[in-house]
Amino acid sequence: MTREEKTDWLLQYLKAENAGYAAIPDPVNFTEKRKLLRSLMNVRRPGEASSQYYEVQDSLLTEEAEEKGIVDVRNLSSVAEEFPENELRNPEKIYLWKGDITRLKCDAIVNAANSQLLGCFVPCHGCIDNAIHSAAGIQLRNECARIMAAQGHEEPVGRAKITEGYNLPAKYVIHTVGPVVGTMVLPQQKEELKNCYINSLKLAEKHHLESIAFCCISTGEFHFPNKLAAKIAVENVDKYLTKSGIKQVIFNVFKEEDYRLYTKKFLGTGDF
Repeated sequence: MTREEKTDWLLQYLKAENAGYAAIPDPVNFTEKRKLLRSLMNVRRPGEASSQYYEVQDSLLTEEAEEKGIVDVRNLSSVAEEFPENELRNPEKIYLWKGDITRLKCDAIVNAANSQLLGCFVPCHGCIDNAIHSAAGIQLRNECARIMAAQGHEEPVGRAKITEGYNLPAKYVIHTVGPVVGTMVLPQQKEELKNCYINSLKLAEKHHLESIAFCCISTGEFHFPNKLAAKIAVENVDKYLTKSGIKQVIFNVFKEEDYRLYTKKFLGTGDF
């Protein structure tokens, strides 16, 4: 099947799952078809699909991942190489990369999850949780649902869980729930954000992983100030790596603002 044929097939499958979707008109162009497919995947409740669904979905997502361009973290330059004047303890283990985290080929990427740990249900939302689940496929939500059912309660802030990566280039996804900030950052929230990084690293080590890529946890929809978040992330990860077997920690940023903040933190410049 062509990419459009795969998209058409998946659309019809997902629409058939819910009688209420019968009224949704079929888009006339591929861009709108693909947007609708992502939307239906985003709102789909946990539940297994047919083997043929997985086959077609996985083929489509794999093709799209290859088109976006897979970035092998082994080919990235470390902070020691990129910023020789850095002030870190472990610059040879720390990396900074700006781009789409779903392109990274590493042992694990870290997802800034919500307390339900089921992914974002808002169609085509711009959060990283939505992007990761959309690129991984519906299997990711299903595994998260099994974990949460066994746990029996929402995921506490600062804790972490691990799942397979499915159609992502990364082998695993580590899900952590960051603090939601209101008008000001409380001391407890600083500690919770620190725990997101430390517990993710501990979980990676428990599973004998060597490379892990962090997004900017809590800085988007959860409103943690970017500058303070970068300080907490870099200082605590750098300290942890002093006695860790993890070989690569990638700070993945998407915005130019965060790239500048991390660079300044590495170099010890700026008011941190």
